[in-house]
Amino acid sequence: MASLLFRRRLRASSVPSIVLHDNAELCWFPWELRFRIPVANGNCFRLSSTSSSAKKFDFTDLTRPHTWYPNARKKTRKVFLHVGPTNSGKTYQALKRLEESASGIYCGPLRLLAWEVAQRLNKANVPCDLITGQEREEVDGAKHKAVTVEMADATSDYACAIVDEIQMVACKSRGFSFTRALLGISADELHLCGDPAAVPLIEEILKPTGDQLQVQHYERLSPLVPLKHPLGSFSNIRTGDCIVSFSRRSIYKLKRQIEAGKKHLCSVVYGSLPPETRTAQAKRFNDAESEFDVLVASDAIGMGLNLNISRIIFSSLMKFDGVEFRQLTIPEIKQIAGRAGRYGSKYPVGEVTCLSSEDVPLIHTALSSPSPVLEKAGLFPSYDLLLMYSRLHPKHGLYQILEHFIENSKLSAHYFIADCEAMLKVAAIVDELPLTLDDKYLFVMSPVDVDNYISSQGLVQFAQNYSKRGIVRLKEIFNPGTLQVPKTQTAMEELESIHKVLELYVWLSFRLEDSFPDRELASSQKNICSLLIGEFLERLGWQRPRTRNSYINGRFNSLLTSWSS
Repeated sequence: MASLLFRRRLRASSVPSIVLHDNAELCWFPWELRFRIPVANGNCFRLSSTSSSAKKFDFTDLTRPHTWYPNARKKTRKVFLHVGPTNSGKTYQALKRLEESASGIYCGPLRLLAWEVAQRLNKANVPCDLITGQEREEVDGAKHKAVTVEMADATSDYACAIVDEIQMVACKSRGFSFTRALLGISADELHLCGDPAAVPLIEEILKPTGDQLQVQHYERLSPLVPLKHPLGSFSNIRTGDCIVSFSRRSIYKLKRQIEAGKKHLCSVVYGSLPPETRTAQAKRFNDAESEFDVLVASDAIGMGLNLNISRIIFSSLMKFDGVEFRQLTIPEIKQIAGRAGRYGSKYPVGEVTCLSSEDVPLIHTALSSPSPVLEKAGLFPSYDLLLMYSRLHPKHGLYQILEHFIENSKLSAHYFIADCEAMLKVAAIVDELPLTLDDKYLFVMSPVDVDNYISSQGLVQFAQNYSKRGIVRLKEIFNPGTLQVPKTQTAMEELESIHKVLELYVWLSFRLEDSFPDRELASSQKNICSLLIGEFLERLGWQRPRTRNSYINGRFNSLLTSWSS
């Protein structure tokens, strides 16, 4: 399939490797650069004397990141830290305050969460814009925004702001975006929601800001019971179960094994599925009238989806994290297990078990143990710093600039420099092209999985065409009308990759609108990908004759026909 869609290929050896976590969603792009205008950080640089008595900015001094956000420092923010386990109502309380406020912003780790909050506020007659890396849905008169955390606006003032899943400040790759939101959002009230393990770190980070911090603890609203025995046979699967695995192929295998018993049909959720497909699969599982009464999923269910799960069943407590196979951490086990049982649902009591008897004690230990206290938050030099450093070293490419900061940055005890390996690999590509620094920075921060061959072709070809002509037409590398329902798992993986390329085009089109003018076409083809992927998942495994959906098939045909010419 891929050979029909992409006209030009590059040698695989020319493409670097980036590994994305399953539940990570990449849409890195600072708000201030969205308009391609660097925003001054104010008086945030220290002066250091040299032997010649000349004074220079020490660009590598990142010990006072709270000074990077003068707008937030103009006010004494009231910070409310809502902490508790999954299903404790901590985010609900913060959202109630947001809904009551004259203006506000919600910052979440996933598009699905931002979408859910925007839907909630608009339904409550509180006009709310949705802004993510790939979406802009503006509502007339809106003074509220629901955004992915990378799109958090540190230049505006709000009555109320929420940063959800604040424990992700400690994430190696995305933590710096949460740190930026924590320190940079200018709001009268800032509500932080997350794990109790984040409390000491947040207290330390906020000390130099002068903000007023109040910690509010929550308890789980419904019981979560670790079972004493493993599942045993798949014949013991029952309606409302969710079996958790950590690879796409294992998920497919489990779906087939469960459906072979001809008692249950399985919905499927994992990280590389398009968000629209994940939402559709979750909705089908939640629907009491649906025959798809069991869920097979990855740790992508840990956040971002409301699911009516009775029992979580771990197929394994080992996962590949992009570097090595390792045992799940206590926070990971608790985050996933906590999805069982939902207050106010038909499964108010959640249960947790596993397939292997060896894992039963580990689950009990994890659920009864506190999460390790977080020690450091992620940090990354702002675009302003990179820009000013580049002016002193005009012959340095972006790769050299990033490498310099990584090797020489001075940090306080509560911060670590973000994992920049992925950025460096993309920087090495764009440094070979005649692009400005902010153009290179844009491509480096784009949501691309360079470890994926098809996705990498999208990045390289988009960057090459943009550098040569300043305009990138989607049809130069993509043939609309050639998409079809995958027949094999390999074809399915290719279609997921194509979806990523189309998402990349849409992402770029919001930042370089004149240069990437085919957003409508890319969005339409992206939607077709989601439908085709959903159709593949429906065909995978056992089917009852009446589950075939002629409406969906008809919609495929009409959508494909409309773009075939």
